[in-house]
Amino acid sequence: MSHYPPSLIALINELAKLPGIGRKTAERLSMHILRMRQDNLNRLISSLQGIKNVDICGLCFALCDSGKCSFCNSGSRDTTVICVVEKDSDMAAIEKSGAYQGMYHILQGCLSPIDGIGPDDIRIAELLSRVKKGGIGEIILATNTNVEGEATASYIKSRLKDFPVRITRIASGVPMGGDIRYVDQVTLKRALESRHGI
Repeated sequence: MSHYPPSLIALINELAKLPGIGRKTAERLSMHILRMRQDNLNRLISSLQGIKNVDICGLCFALCDSGKCSFCNSGSRDTTVICVVEKDSDMAAIEKSGAYQGMYHILQGCLSPIDGIGPDDIRIAELLSRVKKGGIGEIILATNTNVEGEATASYIKSRLKDFPVRITRIASGVPMGGDIRYVDQVTLKRALESRHGI
């Protein structure tokens, strides 16, 4: 790589530090950036500088550019329903489905005693505070269906049991178009437990 100028080597080295980006991909991306038109390059530089202004919503803990996210600022969302997710990417996946129009609460993690992550390390207290204020009719627990996600959902459910709020869990099971013989045992067990009439 010594045949590249130092500035290009520096860019390759920085890109290679990103998760999931190997040395070859970093080199390919660097070459693409090198050949970008100046206006496109300026937009890329501006967007990279702009992410330093990204903040966390003071209510739901979603990423935002100001004190409140677009969901919490929206007047068209159902404020009586809160969907609890582990990460911003989980919220984005739910939004892409177009099936949900309520509010969110991002825990910013899940319970994982083995990693030293307890209830005080994620945003459970803030969720309880939102429910205590009233006006919430349903909490949808949309944590992952792995051991940590299930433990987190179970813990939140236990903390909310004394509040007059409906607690639901997202359904999970065999995916549409899925072949049962390729579905893992945990998913299949959950699908059988969550079966419903037709």
